[in-house]
Amino acid sequence: MSSRFIEALLTAERPLITEVKRRDAHGLELLAGRTPADIVAAYEAAGAPCISVVTGRWFGGTPSLLRDVARITRLPLLQKDFITRREQLHTARELGASAVLLTAALLPGTAMRTLVTEALRTGLTPFVEITGESELADIPHADECVIAVNNKDITARERDAGDTERSIALLPAVLATGTPCPVSASAIDAPGTAARLLDEGYAGLLVATALLRARDPHAWLARLDGARRAPARLVTAGGTR
Repeated sequence: MSSRFIEALLTAERPLITEVKRRDAHGLELLAGRTPADIVAAYEAAGAPCISVVTGRWFGGTPSLLRDVARITRLPLLQKDFITRREQLHTARELGASAVLLTAALLPGTAMRTLVTEALRTGLTPFVEITGESELADIPHADECVIAVNNKDITARERDAGDTERSIALLPAVLATGTPCPVSASAIDAPGTAARLLDEGYAGLLVATALLRARDPHAWLARLDGARRAPARLVTAGGTR
């Protein structure tokens, strides 16, 4: 099954999932007087391939935020929320999502298997977030999923500093699942960190707060390009090269 979300990441010059999020994990405002439309326009201008929209209440989100973003962009959208029921998948699709977050630390194995299968049937890409190797065993159809390593502690509501070494350590196990799109998510606060994760073999990164707070996102991205061991992928009409 073709996935717009995965294809967008795999063919992007910079495979970054940027994010629309109203508040950080500590409750601090992130939009700084900007509207979601302002944020989306800046991401599109910077060449973002996908956008994550945080609808979870922890971060000041609402379902209407996803609907509003879907109305102003054609980029594939990831809904980030705590999805635990089938009906939430259908709502996500109706609101304009192309992918949905499924958090392994919060879902029993049976629920994970059910939700991944139902998401695919609904036309959504499962964006399965893990924090440890043992969580990989319950992911069906991994070859059709994004598998993302969360570098922060979900049990602490992601209020910790995070550790991107977790992504480095788990990458071989994630690749062994057959996922076409391993992603490192959260705690990616500097261009050099992002460059290292891409050079190690991650197909995508979810960079949220760092870009929302950056005074000059284009300068942040330029520093990322300069820090890469290999040049950024160039996108042409026939794909990447």
